[in-house]
Amino acid sequence: MKWKNRPHGAETPYIPAGPFKIRLPFIHYRFEWPDYVQGLLMCAVDLGAITLLADHLGMPFEVALAVVVLNGLLYLLHHLLGDPVIPGWVTPAIPLIVLFVKQFPEGEDRIYALIAFQLTLGILSIILGVTGLASKVVRLVPDAIKSGIILGAGIGAVVSIFEAGGKFELFPITITICIGFAFYLIFSKHFEKLKQKNKGWALLGNLGILPAILLAVFVAPLVGEAKWPDIQWGFSKPDFATLWAEYTVFGLGFPALSFFVKAVPAVFATYLVVFGDVLKTKALLSESDVIRTDEKVDYNPNRAHLIFGGRNILMSMIGPDITMCGPMWTAMQVVVIERFKKGKEAMHSFFGGAGSFRWGTNTGLFLLPIVSLVQPILGVALALTLLVQGYVSVRIGVMQSRSQRDLGIAGIVGAILVIKGATMAFAAGILLCILLYGKDFLRGENDRIFTHHSNEEKEREEIQAV
Repeated sequence: MKWKNRPHGAETPYIPAGPFKIRLPFIHYRFEWPDYVQGLLMCAVDLGAITLLADHLGMPFEVALAVVVLNGLLYLLHHLLGDPVIPGWVTPAIPLIVLFVKQFPEGEDRIYALIAFQLTLGILSIILGVTGLASKVVRLVPDAIKSGIILGAGIGAVVSIFEAGGKFELFPITITICIGFAFYLIFSKHFEKLKQKNKGWALLGNLGILPAILLAVFVAPLVGEAKWPDIQWGFSKPDFATLWAEYTVFGLGFPALSFFVKAVPAVFATYLVVFGDVLKTKALLSESDVIRTDEKVDYNPNRAHLIFGGRNILMSMIGPDITMCGPMWTAMQVVVIERFKKGKEAMHSFFGGAGSFRWGTNTGLFLLPIVSLVQPILGVALALTLLVQGYVSVRIGVMQSRSQRDLGIAGIVGAILVIKGATMAFAAGILLCILLYGKDFLRGENDRIFTHHSNEEKEREEIQAV
């Protein structure tokens, strides 16, 4: 059955394949050109990963671009296999991953560590997806420790920008101006009112940090912190040969067992962040279900685990990536859902919007004019991404605590995480929970320090449902 023949209230047509539902463009969903064009521009955010790979693995630009391209192609798997999301990085966990790999000397050992980390995260995700144990495992972690991990990740993101040798030293004026602009567009109460009054402002706000990145293209050269872009025509040339020869198991061999053992605590900390994104995906799609009764959008967390777990396993082999393969790009998920809510004429199927957007970002990665436009300010793009994520993670991390004791433990755990890494952070958190809560160390306490915990039972029921 083709996309035009979807009955009211039914799912968009698909080819059943076990836990997956295969959907192909133009056949099973209408290609949405507005989302495709937006994807062409938003590939600038994906390119920000190049800076991380260059800084911490010493990758040349074209080699790092090859990693970004491979990751981009694997983004397509989600909507093609029935997962209704805009996939992205595990952004909140980037500081955790950077802290882990920096424990190893730059060179082969650091690459082995990253391969072991990403492969372990992928295997863990698939196991939890197949068994359906994800929510049970996460509930075994005390709220104080979860709070500390998320809080530490947020602080770590900010520290990574402002520490000695960080991006702020290279682009102090550009980052100051552009992060102010980004925070105003994303978090300002004043701009929120403007968006409600005018569709043009709403469109600008829905682009996330892209307007701030484009502003940096002009600000950085004007203040002498970067060169003007040397716009080139043609197609980009990712260097897959060097990537596979010098940065993967094909050229280096398989990591020793010791790398996997050392990765386990940081991997588990990262998974706590990943599971949070799974819950957010379910919540966001539930909002659109109320409005778009003409299409049933089936979100299956176990299927999502299989897909992003598989992506991480594959990327660990063919292109290890510090950003990891996450279940959702929250900002763009919200943007596409908002357009989806406008009705069938605006977006016939959510899979059409999600798929067209990711086809667009993949096209953009191969277009040299777009790549060369943002190349001089990729460090700024990364800084903006991490600072926005830092703001969000600190807020969410604090709100995860259920009592003043929880918050105190979280502060200690977060600080140790930033300074010493996940292993010592978990150890300190477990010890403090036992000392402060005794036999109730898993349950903790709830003194309703934050008003959102009045809905705690409802939230816990939603987690159990997942």
